[in-house]
Amino acid sequence: MNPKLLQFVHDLWADLRDPDVFWQLGALAICLGFAWWLARLLRQRLGGRLGERLDERALGASERSRAFGEHIRLMGGGFSRILFPMLALALVLIARAVLVKFQHVNFLNLAVPLLTAFAVVRALVYLLREVFSPSGALAASERWIAIAVWIGVALHFAGWLPELVGAVDSVVFHLGKQRISLWLIAQAAMSVVLTLLVSLWLSNVIDGRLMRAESLDLSLRVVLGRFVKALLVLVAVLTSLGLVGIDLTVLSVFGGALGVGLGLGLQRIASNYFSGFIILLDRSIRIGDLITVEKFSGAVTHINTRYTVLKGLDGTEAIVPNETLVNTPVQNLSFTTRENRLAIQVTVAYDSDLDQVRGIMLGAAMVHPRVLAQPGPVMFLTKFGADGLELEMGFWIRDPEAGSLNVRSELNFAIWREFKLQGVAVPYPQREIRLLGGSEPMPKAREN
Repeated sequence: MNPKLLQFVHDLWADLRDPDVFWQLGALAICLGFAWWLARLLRQRLGGRLGERLDERALGASERSRAFGEHIRLMGGGFSRILFPMLALALVLIARAVLVKFQHVNFLNLAVPLLTAFAVVRALVYLLREVFSPSGALAASERWIAIAVWIGVALHFAGWLPELVGAVDSVVFHLGKQRISLWLIAQAAMSVVLTLLVSLWLSNVIDGRLMRAESLDLSLRVVLGRFVKALLVLVAVLTSLGLVGIDLTVLSVFGGALGVGLGLGLQRIASNYFSGFIILLDRSIRIGDLITVEKFSGAVTHINTRYTVLKGLDGTEAIVPNETLVNTPVQNLSFTTRENRLAIQVTVAYDSDLDQVRGIMLGAAMVHPRVLAQPGPVMFLTKFGADGLELEMGFWIRDPEAGSLNVRSELNFAIWREFKLQGVAVPYPQREIRLLGGSEPMPKAREN
């Protein structure tokens, strides 16, 4: 058995046989109890503040669900799970610093690494759950993280951890003038993973705060959130590599190769990404707009850095590259205003009472819930046609994303019913054919 482990077990056994060990046990119990009480108090305070926000503010349905989700995240299995081990660790460290002046604290020395491992596992699990969506792979990774941390604690107590680190560090190879060992690679990997998790968690927190900032435009909130996320990820990678002693100048070769690749083979991809930021910044197209580009038409549901998603009125979704939206004329039905004009064409017989027809058509439009009262519907006599008087009724709606064919159809049904009740005739084409030189005129033939 390792001599350090034997010495630690001997010292721990000596403490257990000493009556002064009750001071250590009492201090540990008090620290754990106070940490549990303080963590519970902080959880209640967090929940109380969120409850006040829900009660005092007149929230919409989406805001209420978002605040409720934040409340659940804080209260159940989230940040509150880290409070107890971290508070307990801090209190035990304080107690050990006080008692070490009067007696041996080997029992508290045992509690410190155990609480540290407990806090590390809880913190890593919390970061994973906040950054990634729940899945089987996430649950498996949480188990492996817990196993790896507790194995490290066991190796630490056994005294084998320094020997293992030394053996891994002895595997060395050189990249130019840079000495790279297997332990350095492991350190870099762990540092990159940890800093990336922290940066992604922080970017999610900032993005959540930005999305709740109603004073900012939605597109601006989206682009700010994505810019902050990209910046934090870049800073995390550079910081983690610098922490383990890797010379960042070696990345200049990679940066040059990436620039050449973007200039040659990735022009269209880079163009789509830059076009996405242009769209988000100039706000020419926003989430919720009803647009038509080339042969695609629909409401904008997502604006990503590479593509934009249009959801058509029939439920189909079109993924349009952002470069197309920048370089192609786009018809935006809600760019400056969401009010859109629609029209219905009707033909009536020449002997119809136009004042009566006008009242029927305008009355049907005025009672429809989607037709705006201001500006109101207007009817025009557009043409004296071959078969009758051609009329057009124009009206305005404010929700083009709800469709236009449905409102036209409903108004046509209402107008047709009133025409039938009021006896207004809708003519159909009539043609009279005569044969020249014949003895008797041919009977009239009607074409429907």
